[in-house]
Amino acid sequence: MDFATILGLATALATIGGAYALEGGTLDSVFLMAPMLIVIGGTMGATMITTSFRTVLHVPKFLRLVFFGKSYSHQETINQLVSLSERARREGILGLEAMLSKLPDSFFKKAIQLVIDGTEATALRGILETEIIYVEERHKRGIIFFQKAGGFSPTMGILGTVLGLINTLSNTSDASRMAGAIAAAFIATLWGVGLANLFFLPVSDKLKMRHEEELGHLELITEGVIAIQAGENPRNVRTRLLSFLAPQQRKGEY
Repeated sequence: MDFATILGLATALATIGGAYALEGGTLDSVFLMAPMLIVIGGTMGATMITTSFRTVLHVPKFLRLVFFGKSYSHQETINQLVSLSERARREGILGLEAMLSKLPDSFFKKAIQLVIDGTEATALRGILETEIIYVEERHKRGIIFFQKAGGFSPTMGILGTVLGLINTLSNTSDASRMAGAIAAAFIATLWGVGLANLFFLPVSDKLKMRHEEELGHLELITEGVIAIQAGENPRNVRTRLLSFLAPQQRKGEY
């Protein structure tokens, strides 16, 4: 579970809800069914128009990635690549076959399998870079989906408020009741702005961060595998791959 996501969401909701309660507000005045339906249903419907049904079906997967996404350790991956390089120098490329089952993900296994199969260097890089391009395209669908939802949500909130005001002003003749009805109409705007800035846009940015982390991981593997195939000295492999780390993370690695 991603602690930063959970803590950030809980902090935002607790702070805003607490401040609202301090001013004398109550939750039952915010959780009104009609404004929630207009904002949530309208936002989802408008966002679905802009994308494919396949992307919509993958929304639960995108949300799992936000809350339970895997983190990558470049240092650990570098150590694995250097270990593979050392084994290849000792036993030859075919000696890597025994290590395949110990590799952490399918991309890593595919890259090493291509080396074992004797794939030529240019073709190897081309295959791996193509794989990375399609991974990037899949990730972008989720990022854009929540970005668009974050754009539509405030507009749906305004739409809900306008509908509420039309209904209030056309049907309420009692001035004492009208003030409460007008206040209720603005709940839709609250939901629209709140969902955009507390959920949709943060989720989009978190998916973007996950995307950049995974892309860095895949590019690191690609460079390492190319170096292994070229038969580079393991020390040179480590030196090349350490460029993926921030300077403060490289201390003690040489």
